[in-house]
Amino acid sequence: MADFIAAVLMSAGLFFLLVGAIGLVRLPDFYTRLHAASLGDTLGLTLFLVGLMVHEGVTLTSFKMLIIELFMLLASPTATHVLIRAAYQVGLKPWTREEG
Repeated sequence: MADFIAAVLMSAGLFFLLVGAIGLVRLPDFYTRLHAASLGDTLGLTLFLVGLMVHEGVTLTSFKMLIIELFMLLASPTATHVLIRAAYQVGLKPWTREEG
């Protein structure tokens, strides 16, 4: 049963990583692309690592994956916020429908 739950979590994680990658290519401007990439990375990696932890069981390896996950949950949204704030401060305008 644990292997099935792990497979579902890892598949969901890969799905969100794929959707984030597609959003990175298809969306119109820097802000929306970065938003898609950040959400895809954070949610996709979270689900994937939780699936790996379920598959591995309670071991030192699972603890290391938990530490990696906690770091990613702090670093990814923070880095995205800093990049978007810097882009806005230097004058990069968000895409609007009137611009085409």
